[in-house]
Formats: sequence, C-alpha cells, structure tokens
Amino acid sequence: MLIISMIFFFCSDIYAQTKYDEINILINSGEYSKAAKKIDYLVTTAGLSGEEIYSLQFQKDKMERIKKDFRLTEEYIIKAISKYYPSLSKEELKQWEEDGSLEMKIIDGEKKYFNNAAPNLFRVNKEAKQRKIEVDGSAEDKLKTFLADHIPQSVELSLKSGSNLSNPKRIKINYTLSVDSGVVPKGEIIRVWLPYPRNEYERQSDIKLLNVNCENYLISPDAYFHKSLYVEKPAEGDKPTEFEFSLEYTCSSQWFNLNENKVRPYDETSKLYKEFTSERAPHIVFSEKIKKLSEEILGGETNPYNKVKKIAIWINDNIPWASAREYSTLENISDYCVSNMHGDCGIKSLLFITLARCSGVPAKWQSGWMMHPPVINLHDWAEVYFEGYGWVPVDADFGIQNSEDEKVKYFYTNGIDSYRLIVNDDISRDFYPAKIYPRSETVDFQRGEVEWKGGNLYFDKWDYHMDVEYPD
Repeated sequence: MLIISMIFFFCSDIYAQTKYDEINILINSGEYSKAAKKIDYLVTTAGLSGEEIYSLQFQKDKMERIKKDFRLTEEYIIKAISKYYPSLSKEELKQWEEDGSLEMKIIDGEKKYFNNAAPNLFRVNKEAKQRKIEVDGSAEDKLKTFLADHIPQSVELSLKSGSNLSNPKRIKINYTLSVDSGVVPKGEIIRVWLPYPRNEYERQSDIKLLNVNCENYLISPDAYFHKSLYVEKPAEGDKPTEFEFSLEYTCSSQWFNLNENKVRPYDETSKLYKEFTSERAPHIVFSEKIKKLSEEILGGETNPYNKVKKIAIWINDNIPWASAREYSTLENISDYCVSNMHGDCGIKSLLFITLARCSGVPAKWQSGWMMHPPVINLHDWAEVYFEGYGWVPVDADFGIQNSEDEKVKYFYTNGIDSYRLIVNDDISRDFYPAKIYPRSETVDFQRGEVEWKGGNLYFDKWDYHMDVEYPD
C-alpha cells in the first residue's frame, strides 16, 4: 500500500531570511558553524512553532548544501589551471575572485572555491577562454553540428506543411534512480518521485509507459506543474535500492512562422496577462537593477515579439553558459545571473522570464531534459504568450544560431526542436503525493526527489541515470 502524507509547506518560507538578525549576520559573513549552533539553541529552547522550526532547520540544511558545492582549496585551483597559467600570480587569482570569474566563498574562515570553478573560468572569462583555445585548439561542438542540420530541416518541413509542428521523433527512455546502500535502514520505506513526461502538449504525444519495477505507483495528475511517477519500496540495506521505469513518447519540433506585425495587443485586464507578467519572489523580482536593464535592452521597443528577440539576443551576447550551484542555495536566481553575468540554462531562463515579464510580455517556465543524440542532459527553457499565436517556446540558452537564414538564426525565439522531454510547467510547486521534508531541488524537478521517515535524502545519497534510444 502506498504511504501518502498530505503535509504541505510553502516553498517561499525556505528562501526567506530568518527573523533573527544575529543568525542572518553569521550566515551572510560565512560563519556557518556558529550560525548552526545558534539555530540548534533556538530550536531546543525558544518554544518555536513547527513552521518556524522547519524554516530554521532548512537554513541550517542550506548551509550544508553550500559547503558541498564549495569544497575546493586554492592549491587545487592553481594546480587545475596550471596547464594554461603555469606562473599564475596572486594578483591574477585575486582579480578573478573579485570579478566573479572564479566563484568562491569564505566559509568558517577558510577560502573555498565552487566545485566547477576551474572549468567555469574558461567559460566566463574571455581572456582565459582564449588562452585555453590557444593551448588546446578549438574543440568541435557536436550539438551545434547536429542542430545545424536539424533546425533548417524543421523550419522547411513546417513551411511546407503549414503546421507549427513537424519532424516528429520517437524516443524511448529507461530511467533509474539508485539510493546508496546503507543510507536507509533495511526494510524502511523509501519514497521516490521520478520525472515523467507531461500529457497536455501537442509537441509531446503518444506516451506509453512500458515498465515500472515497483508493483504500486502513481502518476501525478496534469494539474500538478511537476509531472512525476511516484514509487516506494523497502530499503535493501547493504545494497543499493533501485527504482526504474521505461517508456516511449513522440516529440515534435514546434516552430511558429511568426509575423511580429500580426501579434495583437494584450488584454492587460485578463487573468493570463496579470499572472504571467507578475513578480513571483524570490526568483522573479522586478528590482531596480532588472528594471534598468530591461529599459536598456528594449530601447523603447513596443512590439511583444521584438521585445522577446531583443532580450534573447542580449542574453546570448552577454551571459555565457557556466556550470551552476544548486538552485536551493541561491536567494534570487535572476539577480544572481545579472550580478555574476553567467549562468546555466535554468539561470538564463529565469533571467529571460523576469525581463520578459518586467517588459509586459507574459512568460513562464518549462523544463525537463534535452534528448539530442550528441548530448542528453537536464535542461530548462521558457514559453511566452503572444496574442494571436498563444504560448510559444523560447530557449534563451540555445540562443541565436549561426545562420544567414533569419528563420534559422532566430529559431529559438519562436520555436523549439524535436528532442525534448517536458516534465515541468512552473517552478517550486507541490508534488503529488505531497513531500513531507524539504526538497533537494527547491526550484526545478528533473533528477528526482527522495525521502524516508528519517528525512530528505539529498543528491549525494543517490544517483540517477537515463538510457535513451531512438526506435525510428
């Protein structure tokens, strides 16, 4: 029998600063051990409510998550980049730290670098990127090569058929989540939410579940923004506990042969317009920084599609891709992107959504996986609403394509390719059935979520893997 506990907490609580100034100061100054001790003292002596304890405990948990993301020493970083900078000076290192090229934190008095700080240096710093090319030469981008064929083909097929859907691909996946041995006592029930394809999109169709390795399972209703397959089973104890399913589905390219002059004015009194042009703290906030940037990008532009194109071009030209910290450790993702001028697909997408909404264009989140044969990975993108066209996909991370054909060049400002797995239609929403403990990923949902009666199981306690086939 499935264990379903309908205990709800609100995601916004876990991002809020505490109401205790002393704890806030300790956290913000990197004094994590002292902050954790202060939290423990309050939890045990202050007679707090369950909600207050939950919030404080998550602040403590978040500090541990940050420590997991920032483990590297200066010695390690210097050695990791020595091939390209064999005589690196302290001044150069300090400059990279100050301008954000090398992400680091002082934690409990020790300088610690982000786990992917070294490779990120050669992604976000133009001089370092060029130095790496001079030493290693230019590497082939297999995904770009693949898309250089796929995108023109999809555009051509759509133009010939007159449909915004084309180029369907049959995709088979086998997904496995494996909880490490010894993490949960043998026999105790492990609860797992696995990513599952959404039903309500034309471009994602004919979903056929082939196998689940648990006798009982639940597929979340379409009303839930995070689509999941819920399973549970007793822990194996001294060996990994595996949760597995397989399915097939069809994914089509969707590209709108959009004429900006046919985009009608918005009904600004409509529920849709109000909802999807609104702020949604903590990650979609119209700060003065965002407002000013939006004005600079748009330069007085009033056409909705041209606004979207200008925002996408700006992100393409100014925000390089870089490996990201866990989203649960970031207070405001769109602000983080503007402040650091780099980000992964989700960080770029949240900046795009924030700028679009701030400029009066309805925009929302979408995410799941990119399923391209050369590269299979977690991925996030967006959708915008145009009167006369409806919801239109936009991928600010895939960005502007290197093509003289305008339709191909700006494909991802009004379309998306045939190799996607759509799982989520918003950020930070409820699960079905409800999760009891704080989520490992508080914004997105692509890898899975795991817990047992003893608490949440963070990403370092389990692994995930997806095998992909293309039956056609």
